[in-house]
Amino acid sequence: MGRMPESSNGTASRPAAVRPAMGRIDAVVHLSFAVLMVASGVRYVLRHSLADNLWTVALAGAVCVLYAVVAVLAKRRQPWLLWMVALVLAWAVLVIAAPSFAWCSFALFFLSRAAFMGWMAYLAGGLTAIATAIGLFRLSGDTDVAMLLGPIAAAVLLTLIYDRIEHDATVQHQLHADISQAQERLAAGERAAGIAAERERVSREIHDTVTQGLASSLLLLEAAQRSWPEEGAKAEVQKAGTLLRQNLADTRSLVHELSAPGLENGPLPQALEQAARRYLDSVVLHVTGDPRPVPTEVRHALIRVAQSAAANIKLHARAEKASLTLGFLPGAVTLDVFDDGRGFDPAAVPPPSEKGGYGLRAMRQRVEQLSGVFSVESSPGEGTVIAAQLPLPPTEPNQANPAPAVPVEKDSP
Repeated sequence: MGRMPESSNGTASRPAAVRPAMGRIDAVVHLSFAVLMVASGVRYVLRHSLADNLWTVALAGAVCVLYAVVAVLAKRRQPWLLWMVALVLAWAVLVIAAPSFAWCSFALFFLSRAAFMGWMAYLAGGLTAIATAIGLFRLSGDTDVAMLLGPIAAAVLLTLIYDRIEHDATVQHQLHADISQAQERLAAGERAAGIAAERERVSREIHDTVTQGLASSLLLLEAAQRSWPEEGAKAEVQKAGTLLRQNLADTRSLVHELSAPGLENGPLPQALEQAARRYLDSVVLHVTGDPRPVPTEVRHALIRVAQSAAANIKLHARAEKASLTLGFLPGAVTLDVFDDGRGFDPAAVPPPSEKGGYGLRAMRQRVEQLSGVFSVESSPGEGTVIAAQLPLPPTEPNQANPAPAVPVEKDSP
């Protein structure tokens, strides 16, 4: 049914609360009204003289026209309040004058509840019920009290049922809204937790490299200043210089991990290869599928996974061969990092600490924060495969394969 905005006089048809959607019941209600009107009209004409009751037939025709107008306006979601008022009043006059049309009251009742709200809905339904009761009571010769009370009792029962359905629909809608809000809060909380974990990792990296190195260098230089120009002071200065150079290298490595402008532009395969070659000179790159642009956050995550995996291979794997495989699927992009090193037991990896152990956890967090899947397959003496799969948005038909062509397989020189 159509929905009317709330007016200042309280005749609103719809507030912010949810009404039960009629759906296919609309068609059933309209069809029932048409069938009952035709049947009641035929019954009335057969029992009454058309010439003597022409105005009643004309009123019935007007009610049909008003009902059709209201149904069409409701379907098109156009204003129909005044038309509905006219329909209810015309119907009340018709059913009192010709009780043969009383059975059509059911369709009019549901239409009234769909059109109005609050006291207007009860008023329209009550007026329909009272008019029907008066018409049937007149039909019985003003003797059958059941004809008078029956329509009113039926209207009260239908009103209670309709109100209950309306209340349940409102509660259900509110529950759906609460669930959606809870899911949004959960997603925001997960993103915040991921950001907090990344900040914690970076802060520990800075503490273990830059802060500690600078503090140690400062102590050495202060000691050298106090003992200068003794022979031991020169050794302290030389040791501080060595420590500063190491600290500078650590700082550069950390800066490259946090932000590598050279890797944020250009084709993704070349960026991944460049990121891995900072640690592994002999890495081999393979590309499968049709390369295409990926979102910035997905590109960034893949580059960081390639960097971290290559660093782990350099530090721990003692591998002779290593390779990257970048795959483009219809709805995702994959990255597999393989090495033939000594391997390890993924289940026995110690938890992260100030001594390290953040690599795999950081890679997993980056991938899962983007709704991806991260896995590690390894065993002692059997090498290691690190796999990441990240979802991609659907590709537009006119944007298929827009990326520049790259070799399917690229081996290092």
